[in-house]
Formats: sequence, C-alpha cells, structure tokens
Amino acid sequence: MKNYLLLLFAASLLFACNSGKNERSTATFYMPAEWETHDAVWLGWEEDAARGYYPGIMSLLKTLTLNVTVKMAFHSDSLMQTARAYLRIQGVDTSNIKFYVMPGDRYWIRDHGAAFLVNDKGELGVADFAWNSYGYPGFLKLKYEGNADSINKYYALRNEKRLKTAAVDSLMAVAERAIIQKTNVIHEGGAIEVNGAGTLILCEATVFQRNPDLKKEYIEAEFKRVLGVRNIIWMKQGLADDPKSFFRRITANYVGGGTGGHTDEFVRFANASTILLAWVDEKEKGLNLINQMNYERMNENYNILKNAKDQDGKSFTIIKVPLPDLVTKKILAREKIDSAEVTLDVEVSSFIPSEKPKAGDTLLRVPASSYMNYLVTNGLVILPTYVQMGGSAAKEEQVKNIFHQQFPDRKIVFLDFIMQNWSGGGIHCSTQQQPAKKQIHEK
Repeated sequence: MKNYLLLLFAASLLFACNSGKNERSTATFYMPAEWETHDAVWLGWEEDAARGYYPGIMSLLKTLTLNVTVKMAFHSDSLMQTARAYLRIQGVDTSNIKFYVMPGDRYWIRDHGAAFLVNDKGELGVADFAWNSYGYPGFLKLKYEGNADSINKYYALRNEKRLKTAAVDSLMAVAERAIIQKTNVIHEGGAIEVNGAGTLILCEATVFQRNPDLKKEYIEAEFKRVLGVRNIIWMKQGLADDPKSFFRRITANYVGGGTGGHTDEFVRFANASTILLAWVDEKEKGLNLINQMNYERMNENYNILKNAKDQDGKSFTIIKVPLPDLVTKKILAREKIDSAEVTLDVEVSSFIPSEKPKAGDTLLRVPASSYMNYLVTNGLVILPTYVQMGGSAAKEEQVKNIFHQQFPDRKIVFLDFIMQNWSGGGIHCSTQQQPAKKQIHEK
C-alpha cells in the first residue's frame, strides 16, 4: 500500500509538471499558425517604374479580396492616391481593401511589418523585432573588406529610411490597437515559421548574420519570449538562389540576390506535425551547379528535421516539395545602369571584391524561385507558377497534388510572381497575415 501511494504521488507530480510545461497563461501572446483564420492580409506598395511587380500584385489582390479583407500600407498619401486610381483602372474591387499611410513602408511588408500575435484573452499583439535592412552592415563589411569608415559611411546613408522602415511594425500595431512585444534581436518576418503549437523554425545563416554580437542562448530566449514558443529547430542554410544581398556571385557565372536564407523559401509547416521541405531529386542534382548546391543544403536540413522533435517531444512528418526547374537569364555586367532602366543586367560596383565580374562579362542571373513561397489564408493557398518560364508542367502538377493533400478544404491558386522572384522574394514575402483574435467564451 505504501509503494502504491508513492507511485500515485509520483504520477500526480509528473502530470502536474507536464501540464504546466504545455499550458500557457491566457495573457501570453503567441503567433498562430498561418492556416488559422485571418482578419486581414496586409500588402505594401512602392512605385514600380522598373521592377514590374504590378501585374502580379493585381492578380493577387483580385484573388485575395474575394476571401479576406486586404489592408495596404503606403509611404505617403500621394502614393496611396496614385495606387487607388491605378487599382480602379485595373479593375480591382477596392470595397474590401483598407488603405493606410505609414511613412517608411516598403513593398516587402512581411519582413519589416508587424508579426502579429494573439492571446487567449482576445487581445492582439505584435512582435517588434529590430531592423537593419537585411543585415546590411554585414554585407558592407564584406564589400569594403572590414574598413570601418566605409561601413559606417554607407550604412549612415540609409539611416533615415532605415529608421522609418523600422517603425512600420509599431505603426501597424497602433492602427490595430495591438500590444507591442519589443526585442533587440534583428530579424525579418520571412524568416519566422511557426506551427502555432509552440515550435519555431529558424535558419542559422540569417539569424547569426543579422545578430553577430548576440549569443545563441540569448537569441533563443528572446524568440521564445516575443513569439510565445517553447521549442526551436535550427536549419543550417537556405537555398543557394537566395544569397545574402544584391548582387552576389552564387557559383561560377551564376549571380543573384536575396535574403541569405529566409525560411519561407525552403521550409514551411503544413500543419502542427507536418513540415514541407524544398527538394532536389537525386536524378536532378547534376543538371546544374545550383541544383547541386541546393541538393546538399536541403539534405543537411532534412537530416536535422528527421531527428527533430516538436514541442511535445514527437517526431514530424516531412514532405519533400520539388523545387521548380532552374530559371536563368543571360545578362551583362555593366559599369553603370540608370535607376529608371528596365533591365536585369547588373552593375559591377554592386558586388563584393572577391565576387566582382568585369564590365562586359556575360553572367547567368538566377531568381529566388521556389514553390515554398506561398500564402495560406481564408479558404485559399496561393502559390507561384513557373510553367510560363519553361518549368515542368508535370512537376507543377505534382506540387499541386501535394498542396491539395495538405490543404484539402482550400482552393489552390497559382499566380505568376516571377518579377518579384528576380528581386529575391515572392508571394509570401509580399504579404503579412493578421490573425483573428481569439474568442472569449463566458462561463
């Protein structure tokens, strides 16, 4: 009897400890999974003389506004009024769009905008990360080979714009009467991937590049505090065609630019226990050098995920999602390109010394193309298409089937976002979901 009572006491103690570990206070903010209900989806907006973003944005708005309220942020009132007129001309129904002036806003609102949170008290929150223009000081360090004067000089040139952009997430919080959870950790929204149940996926390549002076233990503690997670899984590197900053020589004559490893290019949760991972098949790894690099990187990440556990100590189901066939365009390295010129050519001076081409060199420019840069919102999954760029229709059909299986109750829509891909982003980077507040049920 004595032994029985001891066992009963031990069991009750263990249950109490485990319950405490897996429960959160009703006041604790956390980031919901993307597939949960949205009150709105945010978009940014910029003048588009040379980028060619607008056709993709029009398709996106016409798709979104049928299912969810869209909120759009603009740097100035004049830009907002110009956009309103343009949307009307393009046949966009603006009755389900709300417009906001937020000085400092840029196009890629997921990265600099509010990372929305909720709690069980029915409150909305915002995780306010620090902002340094995608680790720009680190890029300047490479470009000017550690020369402190040059680094400080060129970083200072962006200070006014950078500080305004850094405040956009706070402006969004004020507009939505959200409670701000502030941290000094530098991070972008495209590098946050949560399952809504307590697990966060991060990428070492971006986090440590942005925060070279912070210890990993401190960084982890801050992510847990502001995002309300308990468990963090660290990926090593992102895709080769998402290199850090513009422009970089990826390998040989392949060049491109991007974030340096945002998770929304290569690893996403489909549900709390299922992870989608960008993948290069064995038979395709030898087709080109980019495929070979991505094959090696994603295999390393796969092995990490295979051994990872969720917030409750359980293993994940991992689904490999094919990367699209490599897209390239022959371009020239040039001494000078006018800012208004519509071209994919690159300036020699944009490169770091060890990667710099010569003027007149022919290069292969690579966009950040991936089916993983998709958005899940109310009733929809919106993915990029690459068939129009010569990609495999059979492969895209395979991707469509994967998403039908993972999101059976949502409409699967493919949109052409290749112009955003050339600039290192995509559909997910262009949007930011605002989750519905939790409903408080009176007892």
